[in-house]
Amino acid sequence: MQVKVSVIVPVHDPGPRFEHCVASLLGQSLPPDEYEVVLVDDGSADPTPARLDALAAAEPRVRVLHQENSGWSGKPRNVGIAAARGEYLMFVDTDDSLGAEALERMYDYGVANGADVVVGKMAGRGRSVPVELFRRDRPRASVADAPLIDSLSAHKMFRKAFVEETGLRFPEGRRRLEDHVFVVEAYLRAANVSVLGDYVCYYVHRDPAADDSARRIDPVGYFKDLRDALDVVERYTGPGRVRDSLHRRWLRVEMVERLRGRRFLAQPDDHRRRLFEEIHHITTERFGPGVAAGLPPTQQVVAALIAADRYDDVVAFAEWEARLALAAAPAGLEWHEGVLRVEVAAELTADGAPLVFPGAGIGAPLEGPPPDVPSAVGWVGAAVVGRFGRASFDLLVRERSSGAQYFQPVEVTREIVPVEDSRNVRLVLRATAAVDPTRAVSGRPLHAGLWDTYARVRLGGWTMEARIGPGPRRARAATSAAVTGGHMVLPYWTDQHGNLSLDVDRASRRLGLDRLAPETVTVSGGRLRAPLPLHVPGDTGAVLRLTSAHRSLDTPALLSPATDGALLEADLPTGELSGALWRTALCATPGAADPRFLPLPLALHADAHTVRAVRTPRASPLRRLIRRAKRALAAILGRGAERTPDRVSG
Repeated sequence: MQVKVSVIVPVHDPGPRFEHCVASLLGQSLPPDEYEVVLVDDGSADPTPARLDALAAAEPRVRVLHQENSGWSGKPRNVGIAAARGEYLMFVDTDDSLGAEALERMYDYGVANGADVVVGKMAGRGRSVPVELFRRDRPRASVADAPLIDSLSAHKMFRKAFVEETGLRFPEGRRRLEDHVFVVEAYLRAANVSVLGDYVCYYVHRDPAADDSARRIDPVGYFKDLRDALDVVERYTGPGRVRDSLHRRWLRVEMVERLRGRRFLAQPDDHRRRLFEEIHHITTERFGPGVAAGLPPTQQVVAALIAADRYDDVVAFAEWEARLALAAAPAGLEWHEGVLRVEVAAELTADGAPLVFPGAGIGAPLEGPPPDVPSAVGWVGAAVVGRFGRASFDLLVRERSSGAQYFQPVEVTREIVPVEDSRNVRLVLRATAAVDPTRAVSGRPLHAGLWDTYARVRLGGWTMEARIGPGPRRARAATSAAVTGGHMVLPYWTDQHGNLSLDVDRASRRLGLDRLAPETVTVSGGRLRAPLPLHVPGDTGAVLRLTSAHRSLDTPALLSPATDGALLEADLPTGELSGALWRTALCATPGAADPRFLPLPLALHADAHTVRAVRTPRASPLRRLIRRAKRALAAILGRGAERTPDRVSG
């Protein structure tokens, strides 16, 4: 069988997440005989070599190559390229993992589109990942028409014949940004690059225990290595718009952003000065005027201060920016035909108060560096007002466990609000997002778990994210739960911060089913009717479970839309109920992989002639004690998470 994909993993004294990485590699949907995993041990000093050899002995698709330590990832990746037998090469790091269908989807997508490079959607836990690039699928992309340059890590799929034809290899030795050099050359020389945006293929992870000093760069060495990537751009592009746009990526991400706000101020002063000096040298040495001119206002100002060698003003501007944040206040929340409509008002704040801007916006370009920081702040404010029509708002739902995030449809209104007794204004983005649980994951349903909502605003050079909140300070349902697409979806406010999240198929107490009053329930002609605080977009099949002291009965039920929620209807097997008290439980999603029955505060008392609804008798003290003991035991055994969504902080 042809090897479709070779997964190349450089390995050197990996941490505990390596087991998770290996599990994701061996759990791929691509048949085992259609891909291989090439583990290149780069001189590990711990028990890793023996662990890898044992893995290869047990798994035919795994191959292990051992070499002396080379100092970085470049050489082991190159060794893997030479040894690989696959049609495509996929690079993975030991801390990270793949989505279960990543190799199959990326390979099929690459073949279908004749791609030399396939970029799969990424999600980050403790690390930022590109967002705009994965807004949608891009079957045919290039650096001229897509934000490919936002993603320069090696975690992509490359056609091996293309890599061999072009002689692409990673720079070797102890150096930074070796992946930038490899990937940007691949982008520039590829006949086609395909971006798969509707499925998370690659999960990146940052160890939260790693301290800032361990991640701090050596400015001299770092920017020396960065020059190699700039050399590649200049080798394969001519002067003009495309080259400037590519150079702008490094100016923006690796230089200007390192000298802004809290990120810059968190560094020791001596490190900040060395960082500034190296950035000043490389910007004046390598970039023409068209590079900085294409930046948005805030970044233009920082770039101008860098070029003018004004370190103190860069620090002062960073101190001003560090006061800024995004506030995204919920303004409305309701279900409509199975879709959650979320209204949000978002604006920037300074020290917690709305940020104000000069009332008269300007569109004039920046002519040299501003004379001082107040002038810089004033120019930025006026320029932002002038460009307010370009401001954007997005609402994303992000899976808490994995970091995978997805854009939701949104309508935006931009509002310039005068500030009383001044010439200043506030800039407010009012948005209404439509979260359809049956299509929220790039056209697929939300799956069971907890999903957090985020507002993402791009305005004048700021790209800021914030949780949507706060709602009420107590943890409770934000609105009724909905039964839609075979799932129970509860919007709720998190306990700690009052932010909006979605609980899919986990909540029980916060659903509000305990508010059902027996006097609102009717039983007539053997048919039960009960109003429930649930939203259903249409008639929805359910199951009503009746449990007596000796047995249980399941009977089909129907949930249908009603004025204030849903109406539960079920035909009771009256002939089997006589002479007993029956507790009730509802399964609103009987087609789910793991259907759950939720207790109702309702019991049915049946005699020879009638069935009537009564409140569920309170359990005896002994039974309550047994239940608490069972819950404690479940928590000890690690199953407590299944019972805790009613008390989730976030």
